[in-house]
Amino acid sequence: MSTKTTIEPRNPKGMRDFLPAEKRVRDAVLRKMIETFESYGFDPLETPPVELKETLAGKIGAEEKLIYQVASKGDTEMALRYDLTVPLARVVAQYPGLPKPFKRYQIGSSYRGENTQKGRYRQFLQVDLDTIGSNSGLADAEIISAALGTYQKLGLKVKMLINSKELLLGKITEAGIPEDLKISVSNSIDKVMKIGKDAVVAEIQEKGVSADIAEKVFSTIKTAQPDQTIKELLAYLSIAGFKDGADYQFDPFLARGLDYYTGTVFEADAEGYTAGSVGGGGRYDNLIGNFSDQSLPAVGFSFGFDRTLEALGEQGLLPQEKSSARVLVTVFDESLSQESFQLAQALRENVSAELYTGEGNLEKQLKYADLKSIPFVAILGLKEITENKVIIKNLATKTQQTLSFPEAIKILT
Repeated sequence: MSTKTTIEPRNPKGMRDFLPAEKRVRDAVLRKMIETFESYGFDPLETPPVELKETLAGKIGAEEKLIYQVASKGDTEMALRYDLTVPLARVVAQYPGLPKPFKRYQIGSSYRGENTQKGRYRQFLQVDLDTIGSNSGLADAEIISAALGTYQKLGLKVKMLINSKELLLGKITEAGIPEDLKISVSNSIDKVMKIGKDAVVAEIQEKGVSADIAEKVFSTIKTAQPDQTIKELLAYLSIAGFKDGADYQFDPFLARGLDYYTGTVFEADAEGYTAGSVGGGGRYDNLIGNFSDQSLPAVGFSFGFDRTLEALGEQGLLPQEKSSARVLVTVFDESLSQESFQLAQALRENVSAELYTGEGNLEKQLKYADLKSIPFVAILGLKEITENKVIIKNLATKTQQTLSFPEAIKILT
């Protein structure tokens, strides 16, 4: 006699399901974001969630240890994408005929072997904006303007912190840090907002730097002023109508941890949100050269979508999305199922309509509509069929009317 093994239904750690109510909210936020992206002339791009391991290897620095490798047939080693930037660089090198500058937005899941915590998951939706093939500061300004404009469209108050990787590394050198430690020290500086100055100084000392030099790194960076590139960028943002100190701000300590950043770097902090930045990016002019003889300048921004949602939720700014159906067409009894089916089909010419396909009396069907936040119910009994009419019940007001089909359409739309 065989015994059935029951498998506990659960998600892999750090990965989530999004049930219909939450998924509708997420999609509504994404629609607003896409509207802004396309108003700036960015086009959509989609790439596979799996890349060749060689594509991802050596591109993201110390965080490479977080890449998920994929078991595969044959000798080809593959991995789940860590972000959308490296796949973009691969695409641009693989399809040299793309128009330049190439402006794209991309929305897709990325995967990292994180220690899960608030705002950090192992599978997460990434939303990216990038411009490939332009050295102009206009490209940087447009990326930041589009990001700030997107947050404004969502109603979320953010401040964009802006710095130059070149400026930061120059100050680190000025403080006495040797060439082979500059990037490593820069990555430590990037943690100052998370762990504080003392912890960062201690971490720099662990790299073999004396206490005096580690302290000097901070005092030297603190004296930094915007270079000409940053000054021009800040001027463009002012022209766009954004306010210095409110919408954006020069921050000489901003580093951004990924090794591929080469010039300007920027990071969005949401007002009142304490789990970290809600997005960030910068210029990465050398990354595409890893895939091609042609090196192309590039600049981009990545929205932390889950953190953005959390910040919106904390401030009560998430859209109130209801069911996709405007009306539930009930089945009064089995003998009238064809008439109900026909009514649902006719209503769909003008309005979204769900036909109840379960079992249960009218009361159960009304509860079903209420549970799904469907605002109206259409009831079709024998009397209504004979009179060529339909009852439309408003579940919010608890009122109902017996109407002709054209009158019902008017109420529902």
